[in-house]
Amino acid sequence: MSGAAATDFFYREAQRLGYVARSAFKLLQIQKQYKLINPGSSVLDLGCAPGAWLQVACQSLGPLKNGGVVVGIDVKKVKVPSMHCDSRVQTICGDVLNLPKSQIRTLSPQSRGFSVILSDMCAPITGIALRDATLSIELGMRALEFAVGEAAVNQSFDGNNVMEDEQIGSMSDDGMLQPGGNLLIKLLESEDIQELIRLCKPLFKRSSWLRPKATKSASREIYLVCQGYNRS
Repeated sequence: MSGAAATDFFYREAQRLGYVARSAFKLLQIQKQYKLINPGSSVLDLGCAPGAWLQVACQSLGPLKNGGVVVGIDVKKVKVPSMHCDSRVQTICGDVLNLPKSQIRTLSPQSRGFSVILSDMCAPITGIALRDATLSIELGMRALEFAVGEAAVNQSFDGNNVMEDEQIGSMSDDGMLQPGGNLLIKLLESEDIQELIRLCKPLFKRSSWLRPKATKSASREIYLVCQGYNRS
């Protein structure tokens, strides 16, 4: 199937199934392979516009009786889609990198943080490959720091991929991700993205790359899937 045909297929399928964007199929594949979201999960969707991932995340929570929450944040105002979403979904308009973490934490159950953080954030594409890759890495690093805290990232920088449980447990708790939680970060492929997964390996039980089938053939998008945050 050609890239154009694949694009048409996922676009048509999104319309047929009531998703607001074809990007829903990226998260659907990731969810099928990795099961990042479970019934009762608390999910934070960074860069949630136009709302397709909100739909998939809410579906993944199961029936309303299972509980769970989905919070979407974007610099654009995003209306919660009427299909595939229910009362567990809410959105906030703002720059997540500038919003106080204390404000975001209060949106999680018992203000304990989130069990899943999804980052589909992307800087505006300039068309200059090197600059776009650099901006992508910077945004990915910010997403990682937001999830686990700057102290954890700095420790990983200094630890040469080796971190003792005592070291992890002693770091200040300024991240939004719960112990055992899962993190998903969108990036643009480049040599430098290997540094990001190097940082994640000691912080998570498993870290791997995935390029979903719904990704456009001309796109350099790739996703870093991190499972089982090691925070003690």
